[in-house]
Amino acid sequence: MGTLPEPFAGWFAARGWTPRPHQLALWKAARAGESALLIAPTGGGKTLAGFLPSLLELHEAPREGLHTLYVSPLKALAVDIARNLMDPVSEMGLPIRIETRTGDTPQNRRARQRETPPHILLTTPESLAVLLANPEAPELFAGLRSVVVDEAHAMAGTKRGDQLSLCMARLDVLAPGLRRVGLSATVAHPEALRAWLSPTARAEDVRLVVGRGGAEPDMSLMLPEGHLPWGGHMGIASAPGVLARIREAGVTIVFVNTRAQAELIFAALWKINDENLPIALHHGSLEISQRRKVEAAMAAGKLRAVVATASLDLGIDWGAVDQMIHVGAPKGVSRLLQRIGRANHRMDEPSKAVLVPANRFEVIECVAATEAVRAHELDGDPPRPGGLDVLAQHILAMACQAPFHPDDLYAEVSRAGAYSTLSRRDFDDVLRFVEDGGYALRAYERFRRLFTDSEGLVHVRDLRVARQARMNLGTIVDTPMIKVRLRGGPVLGEVEEWFASTLEPGNSFIFAGQTLRYEGIDALTMVVSRGGEGDPRVPAYAGARLPLSTNLSFRVRSILAEPRRWRALPDPVRDWLRLQQRRSEMPQRDGMLIEVFPKGGRWFMVAYCFEGRLAHQTLGMLVTKRMERLGFAPMGYLGTDYVLATWSAFEPTDPERLFEEDILGEELEEWIAESSMLRRTFRNIATIAGLIEKNHPGQEKSGRQMTMNSDLIYDVLRKHEPDHILLRATRAEAAHGLTDVSRIATLLARVQGAVRVRRLDRVSPLAVPALIEEGREWVAGGAEDALLAEAAALVEQATDGAEHFADVLAEVTEGVRVRSGVVDRPRRQDRKRRPPPRRFIRSAKGLAS
Repeated sequence: MGTLPEPFAGWFAARGWTPRPHQLALWKAARAGESALLIAPTGGGKTLAGFLPSLLELHEAPREGLHTLYVSPLKALAVDIARNLMDPVSEMGLPIRIETRTGDTPQNRRARQRETPPHILLTTPESLAVLLANPEAPELFAGLRSVVVDEAHAMAGTKRGDQLSLCMARLDVLAPGLRRVGLSATVAHPEALRAWLSPTARAEDVRLVVGRGGAEPDMSLMLPEGHLPWGGHMGIASAPGVLARIREAGVTIVFVNTRAQAELIFAALWKINDENLPIALHHGSLEISQRRKVEAAMAAGKLRAVVATASLDLGIDWGAVDQMIHVGAPKGVSRLLQRIGRANHRMDEPSKAVLVPANRFEVIECVAATEAVRAHELDGDPPRPGGLDVLAQHILAMACQAPFHPDDLYAEVSRAGAYSTLSRRDFDDVLRFVEDGGYALRAYERFRRLFTDSEGLVHVRDLRVARQARMNLGTIVDTPMIKVRLRGGPVLGEVEEWFASTLEPGNSFIFAGQTLRYEGIDALTMVVSRGGEGDPRVPAYAGARLPLSTNLSFRVRSILAEPRRWRALPDPVRDWLRLQQRRSEMPQRDGMLIEVFPKGGRWFMVAYCFEGRLAHQTLGMLVTKRMERLGFAPMGYLGTDYVLATWSAFEPTDPERLFEEDILGEELEEWIAESSMLRRTFRNIATIAGLIEKNHPGQEKSGRQMTMNSDLIYDVLRKHEPDHILLRATRAEAAHGLTDVSRIATLLARVQGAVRVRRLDRVSPLAVPALIEEGREWVAGGAEDALLAEAAALVEQATDGAEHFADVLAEVTEGVRVRSGVVDRPRRQDRKRRPPPRRFIRSAKGLAS
């Protein structure tokens, strides 16, 4: 098994390569008919390892029909893999046809693929679900021998992963003996991922193959010139340093964490890009054709840099990328490693990464992430059980393919890794819902989609139901979006409906790398023109903030609690922490520090929790509810990644009571029942489950219409069938995911008996970043100047008049303007340099020839 046959051996030799051990290990597993999970570093030839057994089988025993299915989380990745795979196939002269099937595939090609399938088909979970919902699926997949799941860690535990898990269980029925291959570079829980991938839901039935580690990454920290901000900011002050690094390298990917930050960093780079270096923008809200052109130009070496979000996290193979620059804290070790792997896609050479923190807390987080990478630690939660809404969609899709018996389908679903713990009661309740909507909805004809014949077989009710079901397959439920179109020109991308509703004609905003003027709404499309007056805003997107991982949270707390480790921090941060020691004390690794102090006629309480923004936001709701019961008159709260801050009319006495474990009882239930979160969660679940249609022939529903429909159904179910399966799924998802209750529970359990309370007469140095962040709530018209003065005064108060107060004031001023969605207009002499030239805007984001 150590020697490849010709022409494969010759093809490797012609490139000076030898097959890597993990590539040969996957070939050996395939020969034994075993499924396998390959964990190997980026640049280690994972993709070739996944396909090599299939290419060898098709070479040794040529045949017609579909042999291998490759499933990718990204359409772009499937297209890129197809392009890269075709090169060795053509160079070795193999008579193997490779095609892609995604939502962008033309209808005529889809029809041809059904009639004459390729040997290897590259697709996405959504397109696979559509293929399996057709009556021709048994014939199409009967000869399938292999399923390759790329970036398996990115799908397991998500709703797309639930859908894929169910689809693979059906493929096992259509093609017995099918083997599965999972590919991943970063896996924190390999045993759980093996179980998710397994055809039996047992980890031991999937062989684990671990590739040899590559060269250690070359990581460095870059601070902004001048004063290091205390808090807030988007990293814009570091734009000159980032541009200098771009200038020195061949090709650079500049990663950021949010789409709004991508727009701001791109604009800041162009403002100082006197050499007109070709720099492009890439994020998920830009028009897909523009993203594809940026990707093609990047692959062709036509760009010096691209500013990107998570839209480029996953594996497009760009070997020419010289370095990765990360502006802002990474929020997770696995995420950082994934992004580092985009640079220098060669395993035997170090990837170069530059971390650019925007403020002092982010410096500590970047140092913690660097230490974790060097210690080979990973983070991330193990895959959660599959969602009942995804199961409902799958049941209807399987009825569209062919009638089934409930016992057979339950046995099949239970072999899916994501649903191995599914109870028969939950399965039957979901089936009943799909059949007629359940007790409260069965009187409505529109919810009757299945029927059972005299032999117990379940059928789809009619062709109309089947057609509608196929149109609405998929688990991606976006926040209501609206397209942005240039008047008389192309669509640039899309923004969220709520942002559009805040604009008035004439308002300007930054999007797609340029300043646009809002003109109005036309047929569910936002019409804009170039230019615009006034300070431009930046669209923000719900859920765009990445949560701080548990691993990084622990490391940040450890660094703060151990002064000997401060040697790894730059001087301004060490000085800041020493000042905190003098004014108050440091948070401990396994405890919690709470500071209480008066300011501006209110009482502030700052709790150093370090459990991430999402957990702190939920905890803030619960804490302020308890504060209200105790008579402290809470006025507001704010959760950052590092702290929870509240402000109230009266001094919170015995604040330890606010963090007792029973806060997750009555307060949590009361808040969940009263909040709008359950309605939003129900809408998403009802959409995936098929209760609410996203797509209908000849109709396009706005997000507002869908919300109204879901609210009506939600109220009916709560009143008449409170135990409805979709309400159970909604409550479970709200408690498990959206509120981050598990992290709150861990925090509260950890700090019991270890809460330290410090009563101060003024703000502490460590609390300044939170109060600067809190100040953004006050930005409204003329209040901005007062806010800037207030924010600067915080720093002066905490430092008793630091000698660099003027520098601090300038940095705070810039940070407040950015956070409030305002970007300073350039001075008159600078305006010719910002925004970037229209000629290159077109080429940078659209790359039109």
